[in-house]
Amino acid sequence: MSKQALLSLLSTVKTIALVGASQKTHRPSYEVMHFLQNKGFKIFPVNPALAGQTILNELVYASLDDLPEKVDMVEIFRNSEAAGETCAEVLALAKEKQPKVVWMQIGVINEEAAKKLREKGFTVVMDECPKQLLS
Repeated sequence: MSKQALLSLLSTVKTIALVGASQKTHRPSYEVMHFLQNKGFKIFPVNPALAGQTILNELVYASLDDLPEKVDMVEIFRNSEAAGETCAEVLALAKEKQPKVVWMQIGVINEEAAKKLREKGFTVVMDECPKQLLS
């Protein structure tokens, strides 16, 4: 996707589930979450090890299924193999809770998972960072 297409896609997004969120301020997921919040996005951090705690004043959820509302996009901050598990979790969500976009962070590429998502009508972005695009 071109930069312009990615920016256009992001303009349709208001809510983001950030899978692999970290409380550690030096971690890219923390930095990106903070940046996206400042750009006006509502972020739902997802990390089973931190569930019930808060990151940047947002309650952390154990899984996508635990989110209190449907999100527009799932952003994955996990390694490429683990991203496949997150994509499977997206596919397993009830239809009314499924996001329209699955975004894998820089360095995260899982072609098999992306193919399955695209076959079901999801928009998939891999190996890109929304912070870099919006900076």
